[in-house]
Amino acid sequence: MMLPTHVLAGMLLATPLALVGPELAPIGFVAGFLGGLTPDLDMYVGHRRTLHYPVYYPVIAVPALLAAALAPSPVTVGAAFFLLGAAFHSVTDMYGGGLELRPWEGNSDKAVYDHHRDRWIPPRRGVRYDGAVEDLALSVAMSVPLYLLLDGPLRRLVVATVIVAAVYAVLRRRLADAAAVFFPLLPAVLDPYVPERYR
Repeated sequence: MMLPTHVLAGMLLATPLALVGPELAPIGFVAGFLGGLTPDLDMYVGHRRTLHYPVYYPVIAVPALLAAALAPSPVTVGAAFFLLGAAFHSVTDMYGGGLELRPWEGNSDKAVYDHHRDRWIPPRRGVRYDGAVEDLALSVAMSVPLYLLLDGPLRRLVVATVIVAAVYAVLRRRLADAAAVFFPLLPAVLDPYVPERYR
């Protein structure tokens, strides 16, 4: 799934705070957004392996959520929803396409790395690839309750994220073609930094 879908999901996970702890809700929304974003910071260095932990993030998120429930504070709530967003991102990547330049071709058997079992989890392809129409539909669907619930900067963040999602969905296949042309033109000294899927 594309990054906008992950960050919106991270934010959506924090919506119960609007009822049970409205004073901490903004922290939860921002932490969920950042948690949904963080795993993809490994985009060019071992993507879906370096910062994706589909087993460990959920294990760590459970006690963090308990701590936030028992002793709610900006720190405990922020940590809990950051970890929950990162966990949700890492786990849901297995339901998307494989790790390849053109995931709609279905040639990769790697969705996300399981560090506990030291193996790749195969893609389930419920969402065929990042930027697919169903991926955009998920982003839009998750944005609606957030848009209705939030205001100010957080609402603008939701709108901006949906715009990014729509643009990415429109350009996704063209970006793969552009990468296939662009990356071979780079100097050989940069080869170690170009992900295998772009070669």
